[in-house]
Amino acid sequence: MNAPIDPKKLIKGATGDWEVVIGLEIHAQVTSNSKLFSGASTAFGGEPNEHVSLVDAAMPGMLPVINEECVAQAIRTGLGLKAQINLRSTFDRKNYFYPDLPQGYQISQYKSPIVGEGVVIVDMRDGESISVGIERLHLEQDAGKSLHDQHPTMSFVDLNRSGVALMEIVSRPDMRSSEEARAYVTKLRTILRYLGTCDGDMEKGNLRADVNVSVRKPGAPFGTRCEIKNVNSIRFIGQAIEHEARRQIGILEDGGSIDQETRLYDPSKGETRSMRSKEEAHDYRYFPDPDLLPLEFTQSYVEELKSKLPELPDEKRARFMSDFGLTPYDASVLVAERENADFYEAVLTKLTNKERDGKHAANWVINELFGRLNKEGQDISKSPVTAEQLAAIVDLIGDNVISGKIAKDLFEIVWSKGGDPKVLVDELGMKQVTDLGAIEKVVDEIIAANPDKVEQAKAKPSLIGWFVGQVMKSSGGKANPQAVNDLLKSKLGL
Repeated sequence: MNAPIDPKKLIKGATGDWEVVIGLEIHAQVTSNSKLFSGASTAFGGEPNEHVSLVDAAMPGMLPVINEECVAQAIRTGLGLKAQINLRSTFDRKNYFYPDLPQGYQISQYKSPIVGEGVVIVDMRDGESISVGIERLHLEQDAGKSLHDQHPTMSFVDLNRSGVALMEIVSRPDMRSSEEARAYVTKLRTILRYLGTCDGDMEKGNLRADVNVSVRKPGAPFGTRCEIKNVNSIRFIGQAIEHEARRQIGILEDGGSIDQETRLYDPSKGETRSMRSKEEAHDYRYFPDPDLLPLEFTQSYVEELKSKLPELPDEKRARFMSDFGLTPYDASVLVAERENADFYEAVLTKLTNKERDGKHAANWVINELFGRLNKEGQDISKSPVTAEQLAAIVDLIGDNVISGKIAKDLFEIVWSKGGDPKVLVDELGMKQVTDLGAIEKVVDEIIAANPDKVEQAKAKPSLIGWFVGQVMKSSGGKANPQAVNDLLKSKLGL
C-alpha cells in the first residue's frame, strides 16, 4: 500500500496538484593517487595533457590493468551505504563517440556492478527522515575535457581526466521534492568524505549529479522522465529540479507530452534546455570488455575492509545524542562534516567533566564558534580558537568562575588575541562575583529604586527576569546568575 502523500511536497498547477518524482545518478571521483586502469596521476590542476599515460590516450596495443585501491574504495563506499557487495563483477564497454573519449568507448559496468542495493537515511530539517534506496554503485573511467574557448575555430582536448576512476551511485526514484534531493546529495557527500573515498569537491567536478525528473498526478503511474546532466552544485540541483518540474507541468497542462531527453541546466538563466534525445542501454551496445577479467574477491577481503571503516555519521550522531544528551538537530549539525565532529570531540577530551558539559560544549561549538566562522567565511581548519581554548571557556562557565555573558567577552579576546582563557580571566579580573554580600547590596539598590516594578513582579513572577538583567548589568555581568535569582526570589517573596 502506498504511503499517503505529504501535501507540502505537491506542486500547484492550473489543473490541480502534481507530484515530482526524482532519482539521482551521482558521479563521485574515487580518492586515489592513480587512475582506474593506468599509473598516471590523478592530481588536479596540471598543465593540459600532463597526466596522461599511453593507456589513457588509447594508443594501439595498450591494455588496461585494474587499480586495486579503486576497487577497495568502491567496496568501502558500498559498505558505508549499507549495500550488497558483489564478490564477482564484470567490466563492459559502453560505446559512444565523443572527441575527448580516446578509445571510442568507456570502460564501465552494466549488468554486474561491484555494489548492489543499499539505502541512505536522510534527515530533513522538519525532523522527518526519508529512506532513499540505492540501486547500484559501479566503477567506470572518466572522459577527458573538451576546451572550446582556446581558439577561434578549433576545440582542444585535455586528457588529464581521461581514465580517472569514478563511482556512479544510482538512486531509486524515491525523492519527492527539491529539498529531499538536496538533503540526499548532502548526506551522500558527507558519507563519502567520512569514508575518505571521494573528497566531494563539487567545484573541481569531483562530485556531480545527473538528475532524473518526472511529474505525475498524485497516485498516477510514473511519468516520462528527463535527465539533467552534470549539475555540479547542491544549490543548482535544487534549482534545476524546480524549473524542470514546472516546465513539464506546463507542457502537460497545455495538452502536450514529455519527450524523454537529456537536458542541461543553465544557472545564469535559471532554466533547462534540450541537449539530445535520451539514449537507452541498447544504444550504447554494451558488451563485456575482452581485455579485463571478471573482478573477483573473497568475503574475508570485504570483512577486512569493513573492520577498518571509520565511525560513520549516523552512528556518530546516535552516540552524541545518547552519551552527551544532544538534541537530534545539534548532533546533526556537528556530524555534517567530519572535521567539525572531530573538533567537538577534541573539545570533549579537554573538559574536566564531559558528562556535565557535553551539551554546553556543543552549544558553544555550534553557536559561538561555527557562527563566527560562518560570518568570516572560514571553515574549522582556519579557526583561531583551538579545541583546548574552547574547552577551557566551557570549564570556566561550568565551574561558575565566569558567567555566560563574560564568557562571550572572553571568547572575543581569545579569537582576536589568543591566550590561555584561565590565565586571561585572572589577569583581566573577569571572575564571577560569588560573594553574597556584594550581590545583595546591588539587589537591594535596584529593588529600592523600582517600587513599581516590585509590585508588578509580585503579581506576575515572570517579571523577575527584568530584575536579574538589571543586577547583571550593574555588576558588569560578573554576578553569579543563580545567586542573583535566589536572592531576588527571597527579597520579593516569590
